[in-house]
Amino acid sequence: MKSKDAKEIFSSRAIKAAKVNNSGKNDRNVELNELAKKVAQQFSSDVVSPLIIVTLSRIVELISIFAMSMLIYYFYVQPTGDPILPYIGASALGALLYVATMQAMDGYQMQTMRKYIRQFTKIFLGFTFSVAILLVIGFFAKLSGEYSRVWMGTWYVSALAFLFILRGWVTYYVNKLTQNGRLERRAVIVGGGKPAADLIYSLESMKDNDIRVCGIFDDRAGDRSPAVVAGYPKLGTVDELVEFGRMARIDMLIVTLPMSAESRVLDLLKRLWVLPVDIRLAAQSSKLRFRPRSYSYVGSVPFLDVFEKPIADWDALMKRVFDLTFSSLGLIAFSPIMLAAMIAIRWESKGPVIFRQKRYGFNNEVISVLKFRSMFHEMSDPEAKNAVTKGDPRVTKVGRFIRKTSIDELPQLVNVLKGELSLVGPRPHAVNAHTDNRLWDEVVDGYFARHKVKPGVTGWAQINGWRGEVDNPEKIQQRTNFDLYYIENWSLLFDLQIVFSTPFKLLNTENAY
Repeated sequence: MKSKDAKEIFSSRAIKAAKVNNSGKNDRNVELNELAKKVAQQFSSDVVSPLIIVTLSRIVELISIFAMSMLIYYFYVQPTGDPILPYIGASALGALLYVATMQAMDGYQMQTMRKYIRQFTKIFLGFTFSVAILLVIGFFAKLSGEYSRVWMGTWYVSALAFLFILRGWVTYYVNKLTQNGRLERRAVIVGGGKPAADLIYSLESMKDNDIRVCGIFDDRAGDRSPAVVAGYPKLGTVDELVEFGRMARIDMLIVTLPMSAESRVLDLLKRLWVLPVDIRLAAQSSKLRFRPRSYSYVGSVPFLDVFEKPIADWDALMKRVFDLTFSSLGLIAFSPIMLAAMIAIRWESKGPVIFRQKRYGFNNEVISVLKFRSMFHEMSDPEAKNAVTKGDPRVTKVGRFIRKTSIDELPQLVNVLKGELSLVGPRPHAVNAHTDNRLWDEVVDGYFARHKVKPGVTGWAQINGWRGEVDNPEKIQQRTNFDLYYIENWSLLFDLQIVFSTPFKLLNTENAY
């Protein structure tokens, strides 16, 4: 089989098109066994991305080396009247040379950061080499006389001392995270028996392996899938895995079934793709061989990547900064409107101004979403058993206005600050939202895949006209399609486009009651 064929077989399109009817629809009724619950609780804490620690280390060291040089210039050199530009150039070049040298010496590898003595040597050699390069450049360019020798010597000693102290703290922090199990990639193996055992032994034999196997799930039983494989227990079936993945903070699912079992693999992937995790096919024991670039590797163990966790690592951090920035500005900008809405709501009818409703958040976690109350208090429907329709007598006059203009959604900016919502994302739906007496996850195949990212105050579906009443299956299907498109094509520019388009799209109040 060619690599092109493999990509076509295991593409998202093929998985979504598979005629399987159990893609997360009934998982809300799945009950985990006690062992699986205990393991899920053990891994319920968030992990810290090694990529972020490594990148932040580079940035902090780069800025610190440059800043220390300029501080010495400010206190010692500036009073003598020497121009600043040559010092800025030398400081920036020295900092860049140090980071590049440390990168070349593997100074930013996690295994290096765990051992302080190893870092001590690399830091000394790296910064000494960088300063030596500056001196050589200055000598041959006949510029060395333009710089203060006291500045150079003080910078060299103080920057080295600072780097030693900084890396000591980083080593302590990294080792503490490692001991707490928060600096690892948590993996669940799907499929038992000998292929799973071989994979586990291969992973455990690798030095500095950061994958932590949390358990095994398999629909099979008996000799083909014993209760314990390579010392790890089988925690349940694949349907139970979906629930387990929502209780535990899992990073990766590794499917050990042979790729030749195409139908069965597609069946599994169709049931698992709703989870916000990386999904890999173990290719270690497969007789099929693709082009080398088709694989990703953990040590020498090959994997075929099927799904990537959306908005992870730096993307997640940038999106969080985006949310905090724009939600804070939004609360400030809309505070007069929010105050006026609160006064109007309280003046027209009795009851609390804020309405709280249970809705699905990230990874199907139930969160309490804030809204301005738009109904009479005694007629409010926190469980969304009855959808609001045109001319609904439960809605107040003020409520009708704030619903049409989406002013009722403004308190959700507080949910964004708390980290429960994102500014942009699939709109959170009430846990009992339904159409034609069917829950929406029963109406739309793969509906819960919307929850692979945090829900948003506004979203791609909303600015494309899919807001307001959902009175037929097509409307929730279209919302889901747009939400999945957003998840698969996310970028900060995409978020900015949606944010700045939202006020104009809200002028269309046709479906907002």
